[in-house]
Amino acid sequence: MRFTTTELLLLALFVIFTVPYAIWRGLGRRSWAPLVVVQIVTGIVLGPAIFGGTFPEIYKRLFNHDVIMALNGIASWAVMMFVWVAGIELDIQEAWQKRKETSLVASLSLVIPFLFGGALAALLLHFGNNWIGSLGSYWQVLMGIGMACAVTALPILVLFLDNLAILRTNFGQRILRYASLDDIAIWGMLALILVDWNQIVRQLGFLLLFVPAAIFVRRLMAVVKEQDRWYLGLMWLGACGLAADWAGFHYMVGAFLSGVVLDMQWFNLERINAFRRHVLLTVMPVFFLSTGLRTSWNIGGVVVFVAAGLLLIASVAGKLISMVIAGRILRWEAREAYIIGWLLQTKALIMIIFVSILLDKHIITSDTFTALLLMAVGSTMLSMPMTAPLLKKHLLANKTRSMGPGSVEENL
Repeated sequence: MRFTTTELLLLALFVIFTVPYAIWRGLGRRSWAPLVVVQIVTGIVLGPAIFGGTFPEIYKRLFNHDVIMALNGIASWAVMMFVWVAGIELDIQEAWQKRKETSLVASLSLVIPFLFGGALAALLLHFGNNWIGSLGSYWQVLMGIGMACAVTALPILVLFLDNLAILRTNFGQRILRYASLDDIAIWGMLALILVDWNQIVRQLGFLLLFVPAAIFVRRLMAVVKEQDRWYLGLMWLGACGLAADWAGFHYMVGAFLSGVVLDMQWFNLERINAFRRHVLLTVMPVFFLSTGLRTSWNIGGVVVFVAAGLLLIASVAGKLISMVIAGRILRWEAREAYIIGWLLQTKALIMIIFVSILLDKHIITSDTFTALLLMAVGSTMLSMPMTAPLLKKHLLANKTRSMGPGSVEENL
């Protein structure tokens, strides 16, 4: 039976939305395995390394060139909207008001994992150049892998904090502040990695024109009604993405910048949350599949899995050590450092977007991408089961202190 491209696309979309959801509900452990993580893992399974290797003919028919191009188009717009919202949600004013504490914690949580990841990247590159893409250089791969180990996925962190019922608490907002500065550093590092001396005039032109354009958009957004802000915001998103990609950066850099210059106060908080949920529900699963389609381990599965395991250790250890140091300097309460450390090493989505861009630009190879992708999935899946018992003990200890002796048992 022959299917048209439209029919194959709809069949692929049916698989994308059906399989992960069925697995997620079947697991019955939504607290530590959110649907987002299951979707990413399903995308890997449906990729060329597993599904494509087991059923090559079916894989080639279902994910032919036209279908993949259509899926990539949906995925690009989906992730642009997601990054745009993440940029809007960054509370720069709050971070600035508490800049001493926030900058200290954010710097430690970024620098130490970056050094761990960079050192491991140097070790991997010492044993072979199979990790460097055709257009990449040694320093770009070194910085890319280092930053991948330092990334915190702010949107997934919000989801986890909400699941733990601490999102709107002072503790939860502190953690978001620490992660927000790291997000800015991540996109700044990406822009540095993507600097192309052959297109430096375009890139400088983009940065110079972006400032007056952002000022104009901010003034316009401040005077129009909220409903109009959504339309204008999406227009601004498309324009920034196009300009950044034309300049030789990446449309994701433009998407983040288009959101970060907008104030969250201009948008209803409930609508922002609903918009993020709708994007996650309706189009982001397509991005997860397109991510899975890139997974490969051509230089040998064992090597890639070993690299992923080492990267996971470097990433988790870097975050935990950095938070222990921060906790001692700032005199945090017991367990706070480990709770914050496990939450800040949540990586899925933002790190996947980050390394997807490096793969698109041929800075890293598909093997490097696969190892980093596996590391992101592993680190994200560890966050909730490691955090939940620590948080429970931490909250119980605080409650005990607040109630005083002799009244704990009857109040619990």
